[in-house]
Parts: sequence; C-alpha cells; structure tokens
Amino acid sequence: MPLEPVIGLEIHVQLKTNSKMFCSCANIFSDVKPNSAICPICLGYPGTLPVPNATAIEWIRKAGAALNCELALKSKFDRKSYFYPDLPKGYQISQYDQPFCGKGSLKIVVEDTEREIGITRIHLEEDAAKNTHPAKTDYTLIDYNRAGTPLIEIVTEPDIKTPAEAKVFLQELQRIMRALHISDADMEKGQLRCDANISLKEVGSQKLNPKTEVKNINSFRNVERALQFEIERQTKEHTEGRMPQGATRGWDADTQKTVAQRTKEEAADYRYFPEPDIPPFVFTEEENKAIQHAVPELPQERRDRFQSQYQLPLGQATLLVDIPLLSNFFEDTISELEELEIKDLVTLTANTLLRDFRKFIEEQHLNEQTLKITPENFSEVVVMLKKQEINKNALGQLLAEMQKTGGDPDPIVANLDLKQESNTDALGSAIDQVIAENPDVVEKIKAGKSAALQFLMGQVMAKMRGQANPQVITELLKKKLSI
Repeated sequence: MPLEPVIGLEIHVQLKTNSKMFCSCANIFSDVKPNSAICPICLGYPGTLPVPNATAIEWIRKAGAALNCELALKSKFDRKSYFYPDLPKGYQISQYDQPFCGKGSLKIVVEDTEREIGITRIHLEEDAAKNTHPAKTDYTLIDYNRAGTPLIEIVTEPDIKTPAEAKVFLQELQRIMRALHISDADMEKGQLRCDANISLKEVGSQKLNPKTEVKNINSFRNVERALQFEIERQTKEHTEGRMPQGATRGWDADTQKTVAQRTKEEAADYRYFPEPDIPPFVFTEEENKAIQHAVPELPQERRDRFQSQYQLPLGQATLLVDIPLLSNFFEDTISELEELEIKDLVTLTANTLLRDFRKFIEEQHLNEQTLKITPENFSEVVVMLKKQEINKNALGQLLAEMQKTGGDPDPIVANLDLKQESNTDALGSAIDQVIAENPDVVEKIKAGKSAALQFLMGQVMAKMRGQANPQVITELLKKKLSI
C-alpha cells in the first residue's frame, strides 16, 4: 500500500516583552554578557516566588485571537518536571490541561491551493537556559540569561501533508507574529524554534503509526529538508518490514540527516501538577471579545487588499507585507502622493521601496524608531524620479543625507548637486567629445555591434559625473551615430 506523511508542528515563539516571564529581569538575553541578566528567581533559588508577566499573558491571547483560537475563560500554570542542566529549578513552569488558547486554525496557500491547518492549542511557559558545547572540549557552558524568557508554544493538528506545507505554515506564522508586534520571530536567532512530528500511514487509513519528533531545526529551508529526509528514512523502514519507533531525533544541518537522540517522552513522564505559587486565571466573555476585536489587519488580509486596492502583483504585495515597516511606509507614501493629486505612481513607489529603500534600511539597520525619512519627504523623491529630475544612481546618496538630517529632498539635491541633466545642449557637447575620443568603438557600433553603445553611454555618464539622464543619452547617441 502507498504511504503518506502525517505531519504536526510544535513551534516555540519568544515574546519580546521588556521583562522575563516570572521576574523583573530584562528580557535581553542575546544582547549582554552571559549570566548578567539573572536573579534568584531565574536561577530557581529556594524560597523565591514567580510573578506572572501581564503583558505576556495579553500577547498570547492576542496570538490566539489572530489564529482563530478559542480563548479560555479559565486557565492556569503547571509544573513540568524534568532534569536538565539548563533548567535550574528542576522543573519548568508551563501549561498542561488549561492553556490560555484552545483550538484554532490558520489558512495557507501552497502552489495555488488553499489549505486549512488546525491549531490544537497555544500555551505560555518560561524558556530554559542556553547550553553551549565548545569544540574539542568535554564540558558545557550554560548561559542563564535566557532562563525565564516568555515563550509561547503553538501546537498544530497533524494536518500538514508535505514538507512544503510545513515551510509555508511557519513563514505565515512568522508574518503574523511580526504583524502583532509580539515577536521578531527570527529563526536564526532562536526567536522562533520548531520541532516537527512526522509519521507515515497507509493512504486512506485512519490508523496513525508511532511518530518521530525532529528537533534543532533552525531555518525554514531546514524544516523542509529534515521532513523530506524523515519521509525517505521511514519509507525505507516500512519497505524493509520494520515499523519506525517513536523517538526524538536531531537535525544535523552539516550532514543533512536526522540523528537518533532518545525515546520520546509522554505527558506522564513530566509529572505535571498545578503550579502552587500562581493562582488560576479567570476571564470574561467581554474581555475575550475585546482581545478578538483588537487584532490588527493580518498579513493575508493585507496581501489581498494590496492586490485589489493598488493592483499590485502577488509577488510585490508579499514582499511588502513581509516587512511591516515597508508596507506601512508604502501606504503612507501613496497617501501623500494622492494629496499631491499625482496619480499612476504606485508601481514606481513599490519598485523603489523594494529595490533601493529596502537595501538602504537593511544596510543601515533601521527600524520604525530610528528611521528619520518620512513618507511625506519620500513621496517627493518618487515625484523627482518620475520627472527624471534625479536618476537611480543618486538615490543612495540622497537617502543617506535625508536619514542624516531628516530633511526635505529638494535642498539636499541642490546642495549635493544631484539633479539629473536632461538638457540636450549640455549632453550633446559631452557626447561629441566621447565620440571623438573613441573612433574604434564608433566603428564597431556602425558595423552592427550595438552592445558597444553601452561603453559610450558609460563614458558620457562619467563626463557628466553620473548626473545625466540615461534615456536622453541613448536617444542622442543613436541620433548622432545614425543608428
């Protein structure tokens, strides 16, 4: 009988609250020296008492509302007991049978097919410390700065059918976390971590076989690769007449293989019991409705709107929405252009933002708080490009000065002499000089080697210090050379 994958994901998302989950320590574990952002509560000293982070509780409920989850009216924390060196108390404060968020769902589109992936639950817990294993040593270093960081765990139903669906699901989840402003959800920084559960079953059968949990997956591409490897590995075991046993395996990105680690624990192994130091939580229907109504426009909704309202192609809409700073800036810039009653600049605005502006903010490591360029001033830049008053080569220098001063582009263009020259008399003189200096290139062009025209264009641009209109140069060169 043919086999098909059954895939479910367990996703941890670090919340970017100011303080940790159960104490007032700063939630900055990756930005400071190891073991410098800790306190007796982080280290599990006897007699210390946890105090729940109200913002973290608000944010998990917001995430639940965004993922169409049932918001609990009653919830509590539990102790999850296990003994690792990165868990100083010997247990983790987590949630077991009464999480903040129950069943939900998320729709994704894979290869033009819409799929709805069920959410089993979302619960809130504290993160463990971070272990580091120095190369060629027999010891482990532990940084407790991460201990106590607020962590939400999103558990899906086993509805995912392919590795590609798992990848798309995680990418859409990342967009949602960023749209809610509750996490940067960067997999490379460990802010979004995924464990993937996978088994194979006979097509058409309802019987599920023991699942394998794959850990240590640190990128969207590796999620896809790890699941594909497991499909091949488990298919081989089925073909050889051996049923794959439930186990935990780690993904090795260097070898592109999963490696056996241990047998998989079940709930009973963790000896859950209610956290005695934290009272249960009670919410009202009105409070839950308020959370649901406060959910902002989500990525899929915004992508759809950008396509219908601005007639952007799906690719551009997706790229803009993937970076909230860009999508907000785009809409604000279009609004400014509409006030100027200048139309038909949507495509130019989107192209300039996605090509030049995105490169600039990434190189300068800018965000909403540090960006000094306003949509109002940027709209003037777009108009200058449309009127060919500046060329794209000058954009980098112009944006840098606008960021430095927070000023209007007009005086900056004048002060830096960035205005593009379109005067045919001035350009004609430069073109005549270039033609006279390069007779061999001219002969090649007249012989049919049109590619040589680019060389002459470059020479003219050099004489004009990069401030010439390329379109006008091309037209004048062709006219003077009679081609």
